[in-house]
Amino acid sequence: MGSRIVATGRATPRTVITNHELERRMDTSDEWIRTRTGISQRYTLCTGESLVEVAERASREALARAGMKPEDLEAIIVGTVSSDFGFPSFACQLQHRLGLTSIPAFDVAAACSGFIYALSVADATMRAGEWSRVLLIGADALSTMVDWNDRSTAVLFGDGAGAAVMVSEPGQRGVLGSILRSAGQHWDLLSVRNRGIQSPIDAEARTNQNDAIKMKGPELFKIAVKSLEDITRRVIERAGVTLDDISLIIPHQANLRIINAVGERLGIKPEKVFTNVDRYGNTSAASVPIALDEAIESGRIHDNDLVLLNACGGGLTWGANLIRW
Repeated sequence: MGSRIVATGRATPRTVITNHELERRMDTSDEWIRTRTGISQRYTLCTGESLVEVAERASREALARAGMKPEDLEAIIVGTVSSDFGFPSFACQLQHRLGLTSIPAFDVAAACSGFIYALSVADATMRAGEWSRVLLIGADALSTMVDWNDRSTAVLFGDGAGAAVMVSEPGQRGVLGSILRSAGQHWDLLSVRNRGIQSPIDAEARTNQNDAIKMKGPELFKIAVKSLEDITRRVIERAGVTLDDISLIIPHQANLRIINAVGERLGIKPEKVFTNVDRYGNTSAASVPIALDEAIESGRIHDNDLVLLNACGGGLTWGANLIRW
């Protein structure tokens, strides 16, 4: 008995921040941002909004598409590093908003790799026979953790949530395999201190620059490209297929230069790589499920297609899932 994604959903905050708007806030330009990242706009939380509300909308959309009600679920797993609370978990807050009790609900903290990690955890537990219907979410709001005077990080991040409903199912379709990796010696390439306040873009209280996201971009770029190429080749080899068999790769939408570099190293045609980083920015753990939902909606994925998901994030963490749709 394996596991299969049967429906997806996505949601974002209401506010869109374009590069031109950022030009008025900091020393940057639309051209500078686009040429270095591929990003043109991003959605950001503003005062009065809650990420858990965004995640609830994505979850209810996925459940409706799956023909399920919240009470049909047996577990909730959220990939996130953006809970408003140290505890309880983001998943428990979402569970409450969905009107559920008793079923397990927990977070997986792997930064931008959160959805990849959470999917692997869900698949393994479902194969063990513990659950048969799981709600899987990637949700993050890293825009609330940046120093808005630091153009090297502030222009990168957007907020949002993507959801997937997974069910146990026999047969050849579904998750074929996952590989997860981490390298704690590189923790300082991308990090943020435990913070007292989250600071949306319109907040009066600003995040102290010492508590904001810190990133060593050039070093992170090199390791991310190498790690994503390696993990992609490994999960494909383990499944006994080839790169030519892959119909679509849905990577973490961190930076268009990283995505293109990995594709070139793999020898993958650009049309086989799905991107939407231009419209969302880097939404961390939400980026893969948001992109997956858009790929399905736009007709890029068909029954029995081999779809590969991969991501690299703070930790450092990285991983990949291979799915026969």
